[in-house]
Amino acid sequence: MDPRVLKTLEFDKIRDGVTAHCTSVLGRSRISELVPSGDMAEVKALLEETDEALAIYRIRGNVPMGGLFDIRPYAKRAQAGGVLGAVELMETASSIRAGRILRQFLEAIGEDGEIDIPLFLAKKEEMPVLTALEHEINACIDDNGKVVDSASSALRSIRQQLRAQEGRVRDKLEQYTRNNAKMLSDSIVTIRNDRYVIPVKQEYRTHFGGIVHDQSSSGQTLFIEPDAVVQANNEIRRLKMKEHEEIERILRMLSEQVQGHSHELFILIRILGDMDAVLAKAKYGMAEKATIPSVNNDGYIRLVKARHPLIPREEAVTNTIEFGRETTAIVITGPNTGGKTVTLKTVGLCMLMAQAGLPIPVLEGSETAVFDKVFADIGDEQSIEQSLSTFSSHMVNIVGILERFDERSLVLFDELGSGTDPQEGAALAISILDEVHGRGARVMATTHYPELKAYGYNRPGVVNASVEFDVETLSPTYRLLIGVPGRSNAFEISQRLGLPEHIIRHAKTFTGENRHEVETMITSLEASRVQAEKDAEETARVRRESEALRSDLETRLSQYETKKESLEEKAREKAKKIVEDARREAESVISELRAMRLNAGAQVKEHELIEAKKRLEGASPAEPLHKKAKGKAKSPKHELQSGDEVKVISYGQKGTLIEKAADGEWLVQIGILKMRIHETDLQWVKPEKAKETVTVTNVRGRSGDGVKLELDLRGERYEEAIRRTEKYIDDALLSNYPRVSIIHGKGTGALREGIQKYLRRHPRVKSYRFGEAGEGGFGVTIVELK
Repeated sequence: MDPRVLKTLEFDKIRDGVTAHCTSVLGRSRISELVPSGDMAEVKALLEETDEALAIYRIRGNVPMGGLFDIRPYAKRAQAGGVLGAVELMETASSIRAGRILRQFLEAIGEDGEIDIPLFLAKKEEMPVLTALEHEINACIDDNGKVVDSASSALRSIRQQLRAQEGRVRDKLEQYTRNNAKMLSDSIVTIRNDRYVIPVKQEYRTHFGGIVHDQSSSGQTLFIEPDAVVQANNEIRRLKMKEHEEIERILRMLSEQVQGHSHELFILIRILGDMDAVLAKAKYGMAEKATIPSVNNDGYIRLVKARHPLIPREEAVTNTIEFGRETTAIVITGPNTGGKTVTLKTVGLCMLMAQAGLPIPVLEGSETAVFDKVFADIGDEQSIEQSLSTFSSHMVNIVGILERFDERSLVLFDELGSGTDPQEGAALAISILDEVHGRGARVMATTHYPELKAYGYNRPGVVNASVEFDVETLSPTYRLLIGVPGRSNAFEISQRLGLPEHIIRHAKTFTGENRHEVETMITSLEASRVQAEKDAEETARVRRESEALRSDLETRLSQYETKKESLEEKAREKAKKIVEDARREAESVISELRAMRLNAGAQVKEHELIEAKKRLEGASPAEPLHKKAKGKAKSPKHELQSGDEVKVISYGQKGTLIEKAADGEWLVQIGILKMRIHETDLQWVKPEKAKETVTVTNVRGRSGDGVKLELDLRGERYEEAIRRTEKYIDDALLSNYPRVSIIHGKGTGALREGIQKYLRRHPRVKSYRFGEAGEGGFGVTIVELK
């Protein structure tokens, strides 16, 4: 890309914004060298890398990139046989550790499979593993860049001796300060020229002897090394030299190891710098609420709600811009300060950013083209030094563009043909546009010339556009209107600012009839556009509401059908179970009644007959079943009457009508069961012969009217059972019953114990016992009354 175009479109400011998000000098170096690419495959790879980085930040929130240094100069010096300093080695180990931590981070993401980052994982595989070198350096040098005692046994021994010797010298000098405080300027031990000294007043210099190493600025204090510690200081100096030699040996040894891995270090630093730059692009995109566009090689541009990236988000006005297929040129007309130049720069800058692998400030669904070259002639570039006017400067740029552009170029012209005679300038603008557009390039141009307002109407592939201007507020809205040329609005603005009406009318007489017709046409187009936008918004609203309503109805219908099927299935299962239970119970009761009839000679207890009857009554369903029939019942030709034989369709059983109930239901005798069945579930059966009737006779007690010899409490709650028992005992006593039976069932035994506890306290209860085997066993209590 032409560096001049990058400067004109302010791409350098975008790079500065991305650089602020780098964590290392390596990343900043990469971004400072960032330029757009014209290769389709490379642009796709750059955008995919940035997209992966965005995905990592969305899922993990952060990426560990701390402790990274530019150690290339260190590796290069070690490669040449130089000895690295402790700090340089510490930064080398820190950079290796940064690579190791990042590699582990990416490996964890790859193992989780939560996000797909093939490009980052590929870079991770390229990163050399230098953990052994990192540990070697860390074993000798701490995080502050100091060689530690444990770096070697010799260094540990030397430093132990050195600390002991320094301690002895300090102790001796501190004894001097205590015993001769009045001769000293201050009772401290200090260091001059790497030797321990004491501050002595000038007049006492001969008292101590020794070597003077320094004096104060006033000359009143001398820093003297007494004779008594000269040899001790010499020993300290000797130990320090030995320490320095050992440190040099350790650093040389570590530098040789760095030399052996210098090539791998160059690779590691290159990959880490690239990753830091890509991650910075992603962080910039998140900060600017930017997105990754799709790219094409067809010159097609579609920017959805695009804004200029250097204008604050809260101030920028967004516009949707689309061209490059049927339409390959846009001519924007209108007054100054309307936002035409900003629109040009927005398009150009978005193309450069995308081709550099950066997210662009547009909404999802945007698409950009990959251009080999981007040209821009924007702004007033007159040059006094070169004696070039504004027009001449623009022409120099345009000549250069016309020499280099082709069909794979994007060309941006700002105020094309301005700075000269309007008529000649307009003619030049039309000719230049014809040349650029005719050779297949994508072009956007702004102009003031009214002659270009009709340019888009008689040129295929060209469309007019303008920036909206609010006459009411006398200010631009910065909205781009595709398909509508701009109006000057000079008369309307002048009138609102107070220019007399007769002057405006007089001015209109000097404008040509064609000019008036064009302005009228533009006004009509604007009115039509406004109405079309309102209609489109209303249509979109109605469509959204309709789609929401349809979706809601479909969801409810699906839920209804699902619930309906579930309820029907449950009802079928319940009905089937009830019928089966009823059939088994009825068969059991009939068997018992037959056994009673066969054993007529044996004594039949009253409660046995009562219990059999209750079981027989309980065999029928508690409430009618409205089960869906397998097929619709045929409309009976015969009017149903009591005594008719019918078939219950849902059960497949025959029965006899007893009487008609309410709501179209009949009481039907099915064997020994009586059930309420709806008339639509009944089918009349033509009688063949008289049916045998089974009659069950209820045996009543010998004494009392309405008071039975037994009380059935099965299924009752505890409180209700006690209340009924109390009332029943009173009724039995009034009927002069000597003995009664209370049927409570076996169950858990709680009801039985409660009733017997009550009987134990009753004054008229003579005794009570469980029933015999023929009386109901532990499910019945026989009560003797007084």
